[in-house]
Amino acid sequence: MIKEIQIDLNVAMEHGLSEDEFNKIIEILGREPNYVELGIFSVMWSEHCSYKSSIKMLKTLPREGGRLLVGAGEENAGLVDLGDGLATAFKIESHNHPSAVEPYEGAATGVGGIMRDVFTMGARPIASMNSLRFGSLERARNRFLLDHVVEGIADYGNCLGIPTIGGEVVIEDSYSGNCLVNAMSLGIVHTDQVASAIAEGEGNPVFIVGSKTGRDGIHGATFASVELTEETESKRSNVQVGDPFTEKLLMEASLELARKPWLVGMQDMGAAGITCSCSEMSAKGKAGIKIDLDKVPLREKGMNAYEIMLSESQERMLIVIRKGFEAELTAIFDKWDLHCTEVGVVTNTGLLEVFHQGELTASIPAEELVLGGGAPQYDMPVQEPAYFKEKNKFVLESITEPEDYNKILLTLLSSPNITSKQFVFRQYDSTVRSNTVQGPGGDAAVIRLKENQQGLAISTDCNGRYVYLNPRTGGQIAVAESARNVVCSGAEPIAITNCLNFGNPQDPEIYWQFKEAVLGIGEACRTLNTPVTGGNVSFYNETGDSAVYPTPVIGMVGLLENVDQNTTLEFKDDGDFIVTLGAINGCLGGSEYLRTIHDKVEGPIPHLNLELEMGIQELCLEAIKKGIIKSAHDVSDGGLAVNIAESLVHAKPGLGAQLDVVRKLRSDELLFGECQSLIVVSLEESALYELILLAQKLDMHTQTIGRVTNTNSMVINDLIDIERERLSHAYFDSLESIMERN
Repeated sequence: MIKEIQIDLNVAMEHGLSEDEFNKIIEILGREPNYVELGIFSVMWSEHCSYKSSIKMLKTLPREGGRLLVGAGEENAGLVDLGDGLATAFKIESHNHPSAVEPYEGAATGVGGIMRDVFTMGARPIASMNSLRFGSLERARNRFLLDHVVEGIADYGNCLGIPTIGGEVVIEDSYSGNCLVNAMSLGIVHTDQVASAIAEGEGNPVFIVGSKTGRDGIHGATFASVELTEETESKRSNVQVGDPFTEKLLMEASLELARKPWLVGMQDMGAAGITCSCSEMSAKGKAGIKIDLDKVPLREKGMNAYEIMLSESQERMLIVIRKGFEAELTAIFDKWDLHCTEVGVVTNTGLLEVFHQGELTASIPAEELVLGGGAPQYDMPVQEPAYFKEKNKFVLESITEPEDYNKILLTLLSSPNITSKQFVFRQYDSTVRSNTVQGPGGDAAVIRLKENQQGLAISTDCNGRYVYLNPRTGGQIAVAESARNVVCSGAEPIAITNCLNFGNPQDPEIYWQFKEAVLGIGEACRTLNTPVTGGNVSFYNETGDSAVYPTPVIGMVGLLENVDQNTTLEFKDDGDFIVTLGAINGCLGGSEYLRTIHDKVEGPIPHLNLELEMGIQELCLEAIKKGIIKSAHDVSDGGLAVNIAESLVHAKPGLGAQLDVVRKLRSDELLFGECQSLIVVSLEESALYELILLAQKLDMHTQTIGRVTNTNSMVINDLIDIERERLSHAYFDSLESIMERN
């Protein structure tokens, strides 16, 4: 029998619960909750775990179909069929608030957590990506955050032996108070060895495996569901501490376990720790779990039931097996020198029952705790932001044309958003395990599947400035560009995962951004046939009156049927033709040029026609498969001039490029305007006719704009004429020099 303990409403509100939610808890239990139960409800009903402000919008996304083997959100990660009995499991998640407070540990444990989501499904992680956003690097604090976040990602991934093969780093003033750290992991599993996060079978034993439980990370889920303030930044216990060497052992043990027919279910103890795994697994199996906290291995003395249930100590899993195989399970974890402790049993009551020191300290219907069950779901008020119309009044005549286009190009190439991120990715081991075909620095990364001739291309992408200026179109562009990136590598886009980073959802203007962006993502995914496998929503990314740019990061995965068709961005040979797939229709609204050179963040942003985008991607992919083209690079940040410069500085020594572009655009629009559905390719002159025939068949526009030369320089019309060495210096040396400032 649960002891009746009077809980004050103020205590509930301190836990992040509203008065209505507190009353609903009383209605569910038929009594007031005690302190442990209140803690359990507070983390499970937090924004981070319950998606209570976002789930109704998330349900509008295409969450099944295509190659999906499980629906979005049904398991720890998405699962997509690759054929030949193979599947890929992948997911992206945020670790924003922890990284803002403790950048090294926050970023490291973000990597560890997303890896566990993948290998708890029985999939071996083979690649890692990330999407990072920081405020202006003119500020020492932001340089500190970038430096230590990268260090945390590198140390954890390198120790695990999983290659970090790409990602993005974006610098905008809006992220100064609240950096964004989104981690993505991808793994491979045989479809007959997929593990599920489920508890079922009355009498089956429940085990905790891996590390001991400590006080680190308590209330991490609720910490991630509030704005960052001086008070929240002082809550360092809300940031977990990771141990990649234990994680490596846990991964190997879990993958061995996943092949056993007596495994029932397995789930990572991420946000909300034991509470989350017990409640979600039992609710999924329409069962109950009885757990005895006296049996949980602890690394700190005097921990009470509340602390044990809410701890987010890393490198722990909850496992359910068929009764009678306890010795076999223990043998696996003994082999890997890991704790493996029986702590509970599956019941048929539907209840999460928690015992401590011989007493029942919590008894809650598991279904009432979880997303899709009794967890709240809200219709949030929306209102178009006051800035929206004002920020979309840019006219070209409001800025003057530059006098020196060489100088402008060098400035853009050295700006933090365009310049090479080799300072970052050189800290990552991108080639460990020898499967990396294309590493960091290209449009997409490509990993080889050793089981067959296939490859997987992965891209993370989002232009938060675009989404800020037009959330619906910006959401569409995030999907389209991430798909375009994998197409340029020779892969067919097959599915996405997303990490939706926004401000306070209770602000109607913020929620309008969120709603519009999600609708845009859904529209693009349906057109491109890339269903959403799942992901993460991260709200409350703001400090004081300032929210981050709305940043719905898209993790796109594409399939190369033969990894030999992998295509890269650099020009290959003297004499090759340079051709655009799609029309050059540069738009300066929302561009990097407008922000960096003219200090303006104004729209309208480039128009996107999804049907045209689909056609251009099909043309590029078919041309790659037929061996027509040698390089492919999509036009994005910085426009055409930056695109050509990037393809040139990555090319072999001695090569140059000469372009003569017929245009109706103003010179700065032509060179630095950003547009969608535009890919620059290079090919031998003898292949040009075949490309034109293919484009005519698909009714897509192409334009020959120049040639690759042996001049070691870049020339565009009479506007740009610059030595390659100067381009390379601006592109490759700038970020490191910025980071070395005192």
